[in-house]
Amino acid sequence: MDQMRVLVTGGAGFIGCNLVRALVKQPEVSFVAVLDALTYAGSAMNLETVESSSKFQFIKGDIRDLEGLRRMVLKLDCDRVFHLAAESHVDRSITGPSEFIETNVLGTFNLLEVCRELWSVNLRGKRFIHVSTDEVYGSLGPEGSFTEETPYAPRSPYSASKAGSDHLVRAYFHTYQFPAIVTHCSNNYGPYQYPEKLIPKTISRALKGERIPVYGDGKNVRDWIHVQDHVDALWQLMVSGNDGEVYDIGGGNEITNIDLVNSICDEFDRVKGYQAGVSRKLITFVEDRPGHDFRYSINFGKITNLLGWRPQQEFPASLSETVQWYVDHENWMREVITEK
Repeated sequence: MDQMRVLVTGGAGFIGCNLVRALVKQPEVSFVAVLDALTYAGSAMNLETVESSSKFQFIKGDIRDLEGLRRMVLKLDCDRVFHLAAESHVDRSITGPSEFIETNVLGTFNLLEVCRELWSVNLRGKRFIHVSTDEVYGSLGPEGSFTEETPYAPRSPYSASKAGSDHLVRAYFHTYQFPAIVTHCSNNYGPYQYPEKLIPKTISRALKGERIPVYGDGKNVRDWIHVQDHVDALWQLMVSGNDGEVYDIGGGNEITNIDLVNSICDEFDRVKGYQAGVSRKLITFVEDRPGHDFRYSINFGKITNLLGWRPQQEFPASLSETVQWYVDHENWMREVITEK
């Protein structure tokens, strides 16, 4: 296999930084460039462990800036792209949807255009992986799971913007034979997730003895996947996936929000040596989020059957390790919030 020159947009974010750490270790990869605007969820601190790698380069830039993006992409001359740059928090999309449309739809269009220009002479060995979300499928009832054939039914400005970007990527494949793959993944957990998200927020609030908010009655169900399993799936798709295809990536760990928060609280109490049940007393039910999807569940049979991928992380053990990581990195949580 030819040596890969890889661009990761959004590489200073949660999934992106975990992906970058894996990429610099791959012998098939000769160069990894990260493009990130360092908005609220991206931090240069997340990339400190790879800064010394001779393979690594960081560029601060915004995919909404077409001319700046064009200059950067043409200069880097990468032949593989993992596109993770996105506004991704549902609550923020409800209060300020315009940034989600600009970044997720217009930004994706800009990136597609400049990559199409760069690769126009020869598409051989090129690949563009667009990392999306299971939220584009909308909400499930108590039965069934999303598959690659599930009709789109987004219910928030965030999921609608990601659905729009998905359609653009697939249209570029059909119209221009652009070598793209679209992925939909369930909720990720693991180290370096911005403390606004459910798992690190619960731990952060417990550390400070502050109330832990849970939407509605807490019965909404999510499927959780460890970020390392997601990263492994993305790498396999880069190496062995088929252009023009959609792949759904799940963890097979469905749990209600309230059961998850209770488990985190119990594990936190154990790690800190607190009396059992102390942190659960901080849980506070709050008004439900508008358009709150009831349940997500992913059938990841396609990627398993075609590529042999399946999640390796055991949920209880890796959730415990995740709680321990955030307790050990309390300073990181504080600093990534205060640096914005």
